[in-house]
Amino acid sequence: MQSPASQIACRLADNAEGVCRHYLSKGHKEGRYWLVGDVHNTPGRSLYVRLAASPDGRGAAGKWTDAQNGDHGDLLDIIAVARGCRTMRETLDEARRFLSLPIPAPSEDRPVRRTKAPTGTPEAARRLNAAAKPIEGSLVRTYLASRHITNLTGSEALRFHRHCWYRASDEDAPGVRPAWPAMIAAVTDLDGSITGIHRTWLALDGSGKAPVAYPRRAMGHLLGNGVRFGQSGAVMMAGEGIETMLSLRQIIPAMPGIAGLSAAHLAAIRFPAGLKRLYVARDDDPAGAGALTTLTERAIQAGIAVVPLEPRLGDFNDDLVAFGKERLAAILRVQLQPSDAGHFLKHG
Repeated sequence: MQSPASQIACRLADNAEGVCRHYLSKGHKEGRYWLVGDVHNTPGRSLYVRLAASPDGRGAAGKWTDAQNGDHGDLLDIIAVARGCRTMRETLDEARRFLSLPIPAPSEDRPVRRTKAPTGTPEAARRLNAAAKPIEGSLVRTYLASRHITNLTGSEALRFHRHCWYRASDEDAPGVRPAWPAMIAAVTDLDGSITGIHRTWLALDGSGKAPVAYPRRAMGHLLGNGVRFGQSGAVMMAGEGIETMLSLRQIIPAMPGIAGLSAAHLAAIRFPAGLKRLYVARDDDPAGAGALTTLTERAIQAGIAVVPLEPRLGDFNDDLVAFGKERLAAILRVQLQPSDAGHFLKHG
């Protein structure tokens, strides 16, 4: 016989879209999924909820996964976070109210089965970063070179872990390896303290990403922080992805940059003191457009000028691989302010 919690979780799964519209209202439906930034209802696309069971039976309706950090759970977890429930009883009562079910008489509370999001504390992130090694001679360099990224000046935030644990998701094939080599990127605040890390799992020979469902995941405190390249200055650039920033630094290596790691986090980055002009390398998708709008509004209030950088393809790493450095330099030259082009641009 199913427990009350399991029964209610099944009822919620049967009405997964309604649950998402109510508790994750800043997301949207896309095909068989509800997409939102995270379990806290941040705008974005990182977290997805299955609205219907997958045809192969491997994924059940109502299950969610955050692609940024690998956290996952069911709709009771979503409700617990949304309403700040402290006990399982509070969570179930809230779910019953949503489902218009009778609420039973009070009984002894049990601790709530807390959602797995967020997992990974800054302390855990710092331990993982310390366990990693410098990237010289590692598979990180092999992988980045396959993406045409070879100049890694100012990339001290990147490290290499030979056997980084990978938690499989419902999307992974049975028997997927539990550990892979990984590129570790330190997420830091404005003071340089590590608040989180980002992992990119790599193929065993470094020729590409590992053949897993979610080869990129982050942990720790990310909001407002990012992966930093170079020292902060009056002119900087920011973007979603690590490889986007590294690709731009192949052409403008002296311009400091910060990778926010997602559209939602890019929109929330904290501005360093003395910043006057920020180039924003947005991804060519709706989330990237939204991040640029939000970041621009915040920057204007802080007296910072924002200049968008538009890739020709999906992102600037796509441009670098497809067109090469000389053509990418030409693409950037017409988008940079003339004074910045003269000072930073090294190609073309």
